[in-house]
Amino acid sequence: MKIVGIIPVRLESSRLPQKALREICGIPMILHVYERGVLAKKLDDIFIATDSVEIKKVVEDAGGKVIMTSSSHRTGTDRIAEAAKNIECDVVINIQGDEALLDPEHIDLIAEEFPKTIKDCHAGILVTKFNKSNSSSDIKAVLNRKNEVLYLSRTDLPSSTRSAVNEMWKAYHIVPFQKSFLLTYTELERSHLELIEYNEYLRILEHGYKIKAFPVESDSLSVDTEFDLEYVSNKMPYDSSFLLYKDKYNS
Repeated sequence: MKIVGIIPVRLESSRLPQKALREICGIPMILHVYERGVLAKKLDDIFIATDSVEIKKVVEDAGGKVIMTSSSHRTGTDRIAEAAKNIECDVVINIQGDEALLDPEHIDLIAEEFPKTIKDCHAGILVTKFNKSNSSSDIKAVLNRKNEVLYLSRTDLPSSTRSAVNEMWKAYHIVPFQKSFLLTYTELERSHLELIEYNEYLRILEHGYKIKAFPVESDSLSVDTEFDLEYVSNKMPYDSSFLLYKDKYNS
């Protein structure tokens, strides 16, 4: 199978303005994500999908490939679907543009494992153990015994109202799709739960399709706030993947 990674990114962000270009250790966040995608060994190619000319210039100046997309997309998944239409591939991995600490080995893991489940599941997602309460910026996942996703929420799940909950699953946004299903996804009506939770992957579940979860150990997080940005900035200098590409930008 031919597998490509696409990083959807826009310049506007309500909680952290222009976060894709906010610098972490002197490098725009989107380039941290791109370089980690390049470090992955199982991808046949990697692209940035954006509607921003400013982001396009930053990425191309660093040697990256950019596909310009419509500015009307409401979700990153709709954006990568437009970008993927003219790419010859079997699997598209959505690599979220604010996962600045993502591990390239986790891209490789899901690129290797997702095709084994492709007959039964239409998309996949990485998940990691999590125990931070009341964090609405983190998407919690509930899984069945086959590690298929039952639900995704910004609320703490399962509920601790009656029983103690020591750990939850948190979504780690590296999301593979069958390309054929990705194109179907964009034709599906935006779902009721998707709009309530502000989570595009609920469109998949609510329309009766399956998402396979792949558990990994990770302390990566989606950068949505100034606090998140500070956390990632403090960890980045000691990150093993960062050490492999930092000299490209410091020379």
